[in-house]
Amino acid sequence: MVGAKSTELMFELHRRGFSRAASSGNCGRPAGQYDAALVDWRRRTLLALEPSLDWLTTFLDARAVLVVWVDAQKASANQSLRASLERRGFVVEQGIVHECGCALSARRSQAHPLRLAA
Repeated sequence: MVGAKSTELMFELHRRGFSRAASSGNCGRPAGQYDAALVDWRRRTLLALEPSLDWLTTFLDARAVLVVWVDAQKASANQSLRASLERRGFVVEQGIVHECGCALSARRSQAHPLRLAA
């Protein structure tokens, strides 16, 4: 988990039985070891998210899920976030808009290999 409350969220996940959850403060060396990442990027700019995504993706397995939670914003900002994820090799699977923000769920494009016709 990455974000202002990443450690707090990590402890909440541990309390709920997800003992392998880690935050940006204690995740070790990058080795593609994580299956999922939650980025709580509310109250921050999307421009500042770019370096964090570059850093975070080195910790994710090739089939990992990445969820980015940002403030509710204009459609153009959501398109910018989608483009940023796609530049890093992710395919956005779902986007959810709620009064407390917007979340995009994405997987690496390699997790969806193209099927060849026989």
